[in-house]
This record gives sequence, C-alpha cells and structure tokens, in this order.
Amino acid sequence: MDAPRTGPALLDPSSVRALAAELDLRPTKQRGQNFVTDANTVRRIVALAGLGPQDAVLEVGPGLGSLTLGLLEAAGHVTAIEIDTLLAGRLPRTVADRAPNQADRFTLVTADALQVTELPGPQPTALVANLPYNVSVPVILHLLALLPSIERGLVMVQSEVADRLVAGPGSRTYGVPSAKVAWYAEAGRVGNVPPTVFWPVPNVDSGLVRFTRRPVPQTTATREQVFAVIDAAFNQRRKMLRSALAGVFGSSAQASAALEAAGLDPTSRGETLTITDFVAIAEQVAARG
Repeated sequence: MDAPRTGPALLDPSSVRALAAELDLRPTKQRGQNFVTDANTVRRIVALAGLGPQDAVLEVGPGLGSLTLGLLEAAGHVTAIEIDTLLAGRLPRTVADRAPNQADRFTLVTADALQVTELPGPQPTALVANLPYNVSVPVILHLLALLPSIERGLVMVQSEVADRLVAGPGSRTYGVPSAKVAWYAEAGRVGNVPPTVFWPVPNVDSGLVRFTRRPVPQTTATREQVFAVIDAAFNQRRKMLRSALAGVFGSSAQASAALEAAGLDPTSRGETLTITDFVAIAEQVAARG
C-alpha cells in the first residue's frame, strides 16, 4: 500500500483547466494572466530559490495556485498577494484541498501589490513569484523598498525584462530597472522558461532572475534623489550626462560642474555609470540643496 501523501499535490494541465472552467475564467492580458501548468517548472523555481522551513515567502500574483503549492512544500510560511477577487476567492480552497497539512501556513492578501503598505503574519524573508509582465519591475522595486526583511528572491518575468533587471553598465539592455535594482541587490539570470509551460501560452519567453539583497549605499543623498538622477540620465539615452542632467541641476554648465565634482566625465552617458556613480551625482544634488 502506498504511503499517504503529506506534501502538496501540485497542479497539472488538466487541473489548471478544470479550475479555470469552474471559475469561468477568462485570463486577461491587462493583468498578465498566464498560469503555470507544469509541476516540474514549479519544482525548478522552488529549488532555485533555495527555500527552507525557516523562510517566510511572499508570492505576488498566485493565480490558480500552481507556484503557491510548491512554495508551501518548501517554506515555513507563504503569504500571497492577489489582485483578482475571482482568483483570490478560490485560492484558499485549492490550498486546503491540495495542501491540507500546510494550509495553516498560508496567508492570502487580496490587494494590488503596488498599493500594499504592510503585510500580516511573518515578515517575508524571500520574494518568489511569477510576475505579471506589465508590472514586474515596479512590483519588485516597491516590495524591496517596503520590506527590508526580504533577503533574497527569485522571480519569473518576461525574458526581455529579465535582461534589463540583471544588465550591467555598458550593456545594451542596461537602464533604469538595472540601476534601481542594483541599489538594493545583486541580481543574476539563472534560467529560461518556455511559453509551453503556461496556459494561455504567451507569445514571449520568460526568464528566471535571482537576487540577493545587499546593504544600500552609504550616502548623504536620499534614495529618491538617487532614483531621480537615474531617471534623468536614461530619459534620453543618447545625450551626454551634462545635457541629460541639465534639468536636475538647472543648466548644462551647472550639471558639468556637479559631474566633475563627483569625479565623472560630463560627456559620458548614463548607460556607462554604476550605482556608485549615480550615488555620487545625487550627493551633488543634496549638497546644492
């Protein structure tokens, strides 16, 4: 006789479609609703996240619960934020049915992740999520700012977004997301995910990005000042910094003086700067009041 199952029963393609039919679900592109149907992909994500029973995990956009069930198998607690009330209404029952031994370690928050200001229960040590493509970068930045308890994470995002999140200075894909994530964490790409593991099947590939938080730079500037400099530097990528930052400092001449004071070449461009360089420029903003 087989031993009774103690871990969660992960979703497969037929169970995902059965849940969708029960809910009369019409996935929307607006909310980036593409649900993972492959249990092996879920197991791979959980393994790459390196979770253990000591971890409290935050998941954004749990949808029908594919990844949620895998996270419950590995982590000590899972808090999921779901904006769709139809999906949020069904998820606790899915957890109770398929992970009865872990259901007491699950918390659901029905909300827009970008509007969340606090979370109930254990504060998360990790962020692991299949993020909607259209809000993935704002969600990551908001949660890293809001929840200093998050030490690390692994997110599945559109492949092009993954490239932007992990790009370094000088890369063609280096830009605002790369620089702002670098304020909080080191990030690297750890895998690809084909469209075929989703329902509906998206017309893009996905990438897995793992990040580890590090101390924010020690600086006299505020994060808001640093991020404003990053935004201005990349607003018109082909412009030299002295021109791109003219609005920040009042004129191109004042921007040149500030850049030289920061030890940077006024004729360089934003895509060549490290987060340390952006911090140095922001300190000049702070010094000028």
